[in-house]
Amino acid sequence: MGQAMPPETNPAADPANSHKKTRARDVESWPTLKRFLPYLWPKDNPGLRTRIAIAMALVLAAKAVTLALPFAYKGAVDAMSGTTREGVTVALALVVAYALGRFTSVAFDNLRNIAFERVGQVATLHLAEDVFHRLHRLSLRFHLARRTGEVTKIIERGTKSIDQMLYFLLFNIAPTIIELIAVGVIFYINFGIELVAATAVTVVAYVWVTRAITEWRTKLRREMNDLDGKALHRAVDSLLNYETVKYFGAEHREEARYSNAARAYAEAAIKSENSVGLLNMAQAVITNALVAAAMAYTVWGWSKGTLTVGDLVLVNTYLIQLFRPLDVLGWVYRTIRQGLIDMAEMFRLIDTDIEVKDKPGAPALIIRKPTVVFDNVTFGYDPGRTILNGLSFEVPAGSTTAIVGPSGAGKSTIGRLLFRFYDPLAGRVLVGGEDIATVTQHSLRAAIGIVPQDSVLFNENLAYNIAYGAEGADEAMVEQAARDAALMALVERLPDRFETMVGERGLKLSGGEKQRVAIARTLVKNPPILLLDEATSALDTRTEQEILGTLRRIAKGRTTLAIAHRLSTIADADNILVLDHGRLVESGDHNTLLARGGLYAEMWTRQASERRDEPAPAEAAE
Repeated sequence: MGQAMPPETNPAADPANSHKKTRARDVESWPTLKRFLPYLWPKDNPGLRTRIAIAMALVLAAKAVTLALPFAYKGAVDAMSGTTREGVTVALALVVAYALGRFTSVAFDNLRNIAFERVGQVATLHLAEDVFHRLHRLSLRFHLARRTGEVTKIIERGTKSIDQMLYFLLFNIAPTIIELIAVGVIFYINFGIELVAATAVTVVAYVWVTRAITEWRTKLRREMNDLDGKALHRAVDSLLNYETVKYFGAEHREEARYSNAARAYAEAAIKSENSVGLLNMAQAVITNALVAAAMAYTVWGWSKGTLTVGDLVLVNTYLIQLFRPLDVLGWVYRTIRQGLIDMAEMFRLIDTDIEVKDKPGAPALIIRKPTVVFDNVTFGYDPGRTILNGLSFEVPAGSTTAIVGPSGAGKSTIGRLLFRFYDPLAGRVLVGGEDIATVTQHSLRAAIGIVPQDSVLFNENLAYNIAYGAEGADEAMVEQAARDAALMALVERLPDRFETMVGERGLKLSGGEKQRVAIARTLVKNPPILLLDEATSALDTRTEQEILGTLRRIAKGRTTLAIAHRLSTIADADNILVLDHGRLVESGDHNTLLARGGLYAEMWTRQASERRDEPAPAEAAE
C-alpha cells in the first residue's frame, strides 16, 4: 500500500532553482511534503500538536471499531442459522452491537474532523502568509516580469489544495494501510495463507494500475494548470487595460485571445476527465475479480463443512470495507499529487531569490542631515546595457535639485536606486551620509516620500488612500494633509467626502485629483526627503501649474529631488543636473545653464518652440 503514495524523489533536487527548470516529479513529492511538515507540526504551538494527537487517536479508535464490525455481522448470521430461542437473542444482540458500532465509527470520524479542522486551517494560513510575505520582498525586477493572474492562481490553488491533501494523507492513506495489515492478519488466522496471498496480489495490482494511470492523468492535469493560468492572465490583463482595448477597438482581438486560451484549457480538461472512465473500469475489474474469487473460495469451504455462512459474510464485508477507500485511491492519489504540485509552485515563489537584501544586523537609518549623494554609480538592468555610467552628484540638505535629460538618460533609474529597488553595479548611494546598502530598507524608505508620475491608488476610499502614507494616521492627519494638498475642494463636492471610493487604480478620479491624493499621502508620511518623479508630466497646463504650486509649498524645509521632462517645471530649482546617456554633462541653476549654451539650453529652446507652436485654447476647441 505504501506504493500508493507519491513516488520517491531525488533528494538532491534544489527547489530554489526549480522555477528555472522543467517541472519535475522530484520537486512535487517528498521534498515538498517534507517542506510542509513544519507548518503541520509547528514547534511553537503545542495546542495544535495536541489536536493532531487527538485526531490520530480517534482515527485508530474508528478503525478498531470498523475492524470489529464484520465479526458481529458474522456472529448474527451464524446465530440465525440455528433454530433455538438463544440463537435469536444472540442474533439480536449482535445486530444491535453492529448498529451501535457503525454509529460509533461515524462519531469518531466526525470528532476527528472537528479536532483537526483548526490544524489544517492554521497550516494553510501560515503558508499563505509566508508566500505573501515573500512576494512583497522580491525585487522590482521580479514584479515587472510577473504575470499577476498566474501568480494569483498559484497562491489560490496552493492554499486550497492543502486541506484536502492533509485529509487524504492522514485520514485515508494511513488508515487504509492499517486496515490492510489487520485484514491480512484476520484472513490468515481464519482462512489461511491462500486468501491473504490473493488479497495481497490484488492490492498490489490495483495500486500499480492506479498509479500508472494517475501519473498519466497528472501530466494532463499539469497541462490544464498551465492553460488555466494563461487564460486567467489574459482575462486579467485585458480587463486591467480596459481603456486601451476601447481606444483601439480591440474587443474582438481580446475576446479571440481569451477564447483561444480557454478553448485549449477545455480540450485539456476533456482529456483529463475522460481518463477517469478508464481508471474506474480498470479498478472495477481488479476489485470484482478478487471479491468473486474470495467468495467462491468461501463457498467451497462451506461445501466442505470447514466454513460457515457467517464466514461468507465476514469475507465479503472485509473486502467491501477494504476496497471502499481503495475505490477512490485514484482520486485520492491524484488529489495528493496535485496538491504537491500546487504546493511546489507556492514554494517556488517562496524560494525565488531576493535580489536586494538587508545585510545581517543592518541598523536603521538615522538622518541628522537629509542629504543625498550618488558616488560614482554605475548601473544597468541587463548585462551589456549600462544605464548610469559613473554618475556622481550631491543634493544638499534643504535644497531642491532637479534632474533633466533626454529620454533614456537614466532619470527614473535614479529614483529606483534611491529607494533601493536595485543595487548599483558599482559605486554608492548615500542618504544622510550613510551608504543605503548598509542600513535597513524599511528605514530608508520611511525617510523618503515620492509623488510619482502615475499615482496608482488602492480600490478603497479617499481616507484609506491618504492615510496609507503612515500607519496609524488618524482622521485629523488625513484632513490636514488633504487641506495642504489643496484636495478639500474636491472632498467638499463629494457626497461621501472621505468615504468616497476611488475605483480600481483610482480610475474614478482625474489625473490632477490622483496627483493631489498622492501629495496628501506623502504629507501624511512627512518625510525629510522628497522625490518628485515627473509628477506633472501627464497633466494639462492649468492643472500642472496648480499642482506645481502645491509641490513647491510642501517642498519647503525638505530636501527635494525632482525628476522632470518639462524644463519649465523645474526652472526655479537650486541646482539642475543634466544627464545624457547616464552621465552628468552639465549642472547649475537655470540661468547659468542657459548662458552656457549646452544641452540644457538646446532642450529649453526646443520646448519653448513647441509651446509657441501649440494652438490657442479657442483654436484647439475648433
